[in-house]
Amino acid sequence: MVEVKLHDIGEGMTEGTIVSYFAREGDEVKRDQPIIELQTEKMVTELSAPVAGKISKIHIEEGQTIPVGTTILEIEAADNVNNEPENKNIEEVDNKQSTTTGPKRIKAAPFTRKVARELGVDIDAITGTGKDGRITVKDVESFSNGGTQIEEKQTSSTQEDVEFIPFKGRRKQIAAHMTKSLFTIPHVAHMEEIDMTKLLAYREDIKETYNISVAAFFIKALAMSLKKFPIFNAELDEENSQIKLKPNVNMGMAVDTKEGLIVPVINRVEDKSLRTIHSELKTLNEKARENTLQPQDVHGSTFTISNVGPIGSIGATPIINYPEVALMCFHKTKKMPVVNEADEIVIRSMMNVTLTFDHRVMDGGDAIQFTNYFKSLIENPNIMLVELSGE
Repeated sequence: MVEVKLHDIGEGMTEGTIVSYFAREGDEVKRDQPIIELQTEKMVTELSAPVAGKISKIHIEEGQTIPVGTTILEIEAADNVNNEPENKNIEEVDNKQSTTTGPKRIKAAPFTRKVARELGVDIDAITGTGKDGRITVKDVESFSNGGTQIEEKQTSSTQEDVEFIPFKGRRKQIAAHMTKSLFTIPHVAHMEEIDMTKLLAYREDIKETYNISVAAFFIKALAMSLKKFPIFNAELDEENSQIKLKPNVNMGMAVDTKEGLIVPVINRVEDKSLRTIHSELKTLNEKARENTLQPQDVHGSTFTISNVGPIGSIGATPIINYPEVALMCFHKTKKMPVVNEADEIVIRSMMNVTLTFDHRVMDGGDAIQFTNYFKSLIENPNIMLVELSGE
């Protein structure tokens, strides 16, 4: 008998939520066949069968959050099959008799199952029209329009109009991460306004040849700023009383999705061109919204940005992505009357930024200098290009 346990599939993972099973007790599974849909703090992923055989016992119910190391299910390994376990997180256990059998495995992709849950549809009741009987999103939507939905559980609350939303999965994990950051790090916020006029004009000039997003310019300018002020690209190691300066700039980007906040990462942005950053940023944003990010896409960030301008923010004090020591937030760009050096009132495209920093690691003066340097690059894109040419 082989125990399948929850193992750490990424940096510092401590728990995960079982979203759904692709196979049930009594089902025969092949080695490397996806059998579990797992929700972690940062992503939804699949766990595969480490050996071929029959699922003899499922220990954890769907929707349950468990710590790393917990046994999820047991597989009775098939005879005459190369079932040498490759994963150190699975263990051989004594054979146990199991008389429990389950229903036939329902073939459906994780995204299809997610759509079914959102529509309140019992996926077990759907007949798939896809290849080999696989259930498609269209099948789910068609069933939802005329089929039977899952009955909602009744509560004993006397307040019949009260709605209860489950506090679990990514939402609960985000809450734990944010609480840890807020109560561990003494947050201080420095705010500045940046004139975006020249950068927007430059971007428009090159748009026909190079269509580069404004966010890509932000990321590149921040990489240059972090190399000049490495204390902001660091981590505080309290146990050993030292500050770790990270050698590479791995930029995390807070992305708002239906499932909650997630932070995909562009690695080594200091070595990448604006076009490469733009391309990777676009790809990661799409994967985040489609819930197809892989573990390597969401780990290793050394500094995080939050670009909330497109949805209308003019100011905020964001929480640092622990264990990082700073985060920069970009707000809405809008045309404003500004007094120039000649005391003339002119219309400029202005944007507010907020730098939240760990006051244990740096002081207000450091934050101002860092932000001012970043501001100089954005307000004068020619300077940024000169700096880039000298790298």
